[in-house]
Amino acid sequence: MLELPTDLPADIVPLSWLIGVWEGTGVIDYTIGERRLQGEFAHRVSFSHDGGPFLNYSGTATFTADDDSDPVQLIAEVGFWRLSRAATDADAGPALLPPLDLAVVRTVDDVEELRGAGGGFPIEVSLAHADGTLELYLGEISGPRIDIASDAIVRGAGAKEYGAATRMYGLVDGHLLWAWDIAALGTALSSHASARLAKV
Repeated sequence: MLELPTDLPADIVPLSWLIGVWEGTGVIDYTIGERRLQGEFAHRVSFSHDGGPFLNYSGTATFTADDDSDPVQLIAEVGFWRLSRAATDADAGPALLPPLDLAVVRTVDDVEELRGAGGGFPIEVSLAHADGTLELYLGEISGPRIDIASDAIVRGAGAKEYGAATRMYGLVDGHLLWAWDIAALGTALSSHASARLAKV
């Protein structure tokens, strides 16, 4: 049974079903030119909150070959998940700038105003990868389903080519399922990896 916290800021209530640590396995299946990369990986993600209007996120994935070779860390990423809304004078920032107006506690009615015509809420996900790649995703959360697509990808001059991505997350029978499509290394946007995770 999924237990949801009751003391959350209104802005993260639509995201609350994600909160916790999820572990499981996934599969990679991606073709680059004439080479097809396939395999299984162990995956762990964590969603937490510290009182702000966002969720903290971290994720790692480790590939273990069939032979006795050492595991290879495929990804380490951290970031923030939040509903997309315009900043006001009551919000801090940019940088270390304090709010220009008194803080206002946002209510369920305030959040409800963000709901789109299709019933979902706009979402922003910002991720930083250990390899120096930064991603900004925009999309929608509708009940226990999230669809996001890259709006911007920033990478250093020495990073591998990576042009676009989409991710889908869903809560199915108490498990967190996700699929990740990428455009990378000369391959157009296509299926890349998926996983099934259980809350621990």
